[in-house]
Amino acid sequence: MTQPFELPHFYMPYPARLNPHLEEARAHSTAWAREMGMLEGSGIWDQADLEAHDYGLLCAYTHPDCAGPALSLITDWYVWVFFFDDHFLDMYKRTQDRAAGKAHLDRLPLFMPLDPATPMPEPENPVEAGLKDLWARTVPSMSVDWRRRFSVATEHLLNESMWELSNINEGRVANPVEYIEMRRKVGGAPWSAGLVEYATAEVPAAVAGTRPLRVLMETFSDAVHLRNDLFSYQREVEDEGENSNGVLVLEKFFGCTTQQAADTVNDVLTSRLHQFEHTALTEVPAVALEKGLTPVEAAAIAAYTKGLQDWQAGGHEWHLRSSRYMNKGARSNSPWQLVNGPGTSAADVGALLASAARERLRAHSHVPYQKVGPSRIPDLYMPYRLRLSPHLDRARGHLADWCHRTGILREGVWDEDKLAAYDLALCSAGLDPDATPEALDLSAQWLAWGTYGDDYYPLVYGHRRDLAAARLTTARLSQCMPVEGEPAVVPGNAMERGLTDLWTRTTAGMTAGQRRSLKASVDVMTESWVWELSNQLQNRVPDPVDYLEMRRATFGSDLTLSLCRAGRGPAVPPEVYRSGPVRSLENSAIDYACLLNDIFSYQKEIEYEGEIHNAVLVVQNFFGVDYPAALTVVHDLTTQRMQQFEHVVAHELPVLYDDFRLSEEARAAMDGYVLDLQNWLAGILHWHRNVDRYKAAWLGRRAHGFLPDRAPAVPVPALR
Repeated sequence: MTQPFELPHFYMPYPARLNPHLEEARAHSTAWAREMGMLEGSGIWDQADLEAHDYGLLCAYTHPDCAGPALSLITDWYVWVFFFDDHFLDMYKRTQDRAAGKAHLDRLPLFMPLDPATPMPEPENPVEAGLKDLWARTVPSMSVDWRRRFSVATEHLLNESMWELSNINEGRVANPVEYIEMRRKVGGAPWSAGLVEYATAEVPAAVAGTRPLRVLMETFSDAVHLRNDLFSYQREVEDEGENSNGVLVLEKFFGCTTQQAADTVNDVLTSRLHQFEHTALTEVPAVALEKGLTPVEAAAIAAYTKGLQDWQAGGHEWHLRSSRYMNKGARSNSPWQLVNGPGTSAADVGALLASAARERLRAHSHVPYQKVGPSRIPDLYMPYRLRLSPHLDRARGHLADWCHRTGILREGVWDEDKLAAYDLALCSAGLDPDATPEALDLSAQWLAWGTYGDDYYPLVYGHRRDLAAARLTTARLSQCMPVEGEPAVVPGNAMERGLTDLWTRTTAGMTAGQRRSLKASVDVMTESWVWELSNQLQNRVPDPVDYLEMRRATFGSDLTLSLCRAGRGPAVPPEVYRSGPVRSLENSAIDYACLLNDIFSYQKEIEYEGEIHNAVLVVQNFFGVDYPAALTVVHDLTTQRMQQFEHVVAHELPVLYDDFRLSEEARAAMDGYVLDLQNWLAGILHWHRNVDRYKAAWLGRRAHGFLPDRAPAVPVPALR
């Protein structure tokens, strides 16, 4: 069969190595699969299928250093997960039987209890039998923290198969951002990362949830999945009718040829590997120092990181050899290629160095303060009607008083003219049109505090290149938010005074759990400002995927959602908010708001502030295109994110309500939450269209320097 595209040149700097216990793992996994009922008689596989797929070879390449028994156990896990995938395809995707598929998935968590002493039900099929056996053999040697993380990754891998099934039912192809998010769960690479820990070393619990370790796992996941999409396009899209493939997603989004989409997928794959390396070499050592890890714990992270690299190299080598995928022409004929054999697939040194150097330098080559002219504002899709609070004028006056009282207008970053130009009360009046006067004041003051901090960090710490002071400020801000009565710091500046006041008023009626959630959302935002500063000091335009995900944090989205949820009371169970459809709903709304902000703020950030954190610039840098072309891409993405929001509301939430058997009260609360988000979207767009903050005339008059009578010791060239 003719391949639909020519496989690209892959960036793979790590040599593949083969575990010497390969034959032992092959023999063991074949016997185990037969014992679990996965071979002859299953209707899914026979032994010839299993031998052709050669999961023993996959695991021997991806885990080259572990002992024989560990390799056999890991291989059994991979046999199980691929059998689950093929079994789910045959039983539920091909038949489009959603109800039976959900019933099948609902039983599987029963076979992954955190306490090994918890009794499990009797298995009813080979998938359940395999999971029961594997869990019992694996968890005794791993910590409770690992068990919890691995069980969550496994449940995501299983449950998000329903998302794929729903998209097949509707004939729907995801948008690129939605696809990357869901592919991590469906594709199973976070699950694979858990098995890397089993094979190498557990990640210390103190850092398992930090950004650097999360980014290591996510970049690993994205690279694994995008590589698989390139090799499996023919089987998945042409043979199985799958819609969940990155090449197909970009083909539809850009309206380009399959070959162009494949080349772009490979560019994203390479960028994710570069992000992995950047994080491993810069952010991981910093967080290890910050958390005070012992040498043994730091060595565990290093072993885990090397294990993820080994998986990348070994997974690539397996794709080159497995009959499961199209791989004709994947091997290079370059004279730099060494002789064929294990460990040689990454040896195309000349092409590797040339392409890697170009792509790495591109991220650091942006020239700041280029004149770009007024921001071009396209016709942004907005299906929801704006409503404004009748208390707007009152909130404006109270916000000005609050800013004077906290000192926000006395530090040389803002003055009354800027406060009026930003008109944050107008934003709150659209976000929450039904708020009481007091609630509207609080909302406007939170917006002012967050916007002030976002302006302050790059202006003060960025210009001075003082990352240490920014980290200290961030730590002190966190201490302004006591959760269970612990003493707060004495406020020393406007940001600390403002946050202390807002925290006290907002959390007065909250439980400790609600306060903890709100504090975490503020911490996420302030820590993301430090991430921006780090990139600014390196003049590093972010990787597109990393940018979009961090943009949610820098925009204060978690804070907004936390406040919205708190207003809905306890009627909605926490697991509903954690569900895939609700997270999809929230993320699509957040991304729409973040991207439209980047569209409006392009001139302000690029021309006047020398910024690099703007989606239009990120697209320009990644694709090597001009401003109008990049703007078109970002505009298209805003439209698709809004359409995804509408899709979730119309199609996924009703099913979710039924799946969770929500009460009428809970359904009404969720409907109210959706309305909050719709108001939030309409209000955000209205605010951007009407305030002076992003308009060329105002920028030309006010976007340079501090106030003349309050200049800092070191002149600052631009305001953010």
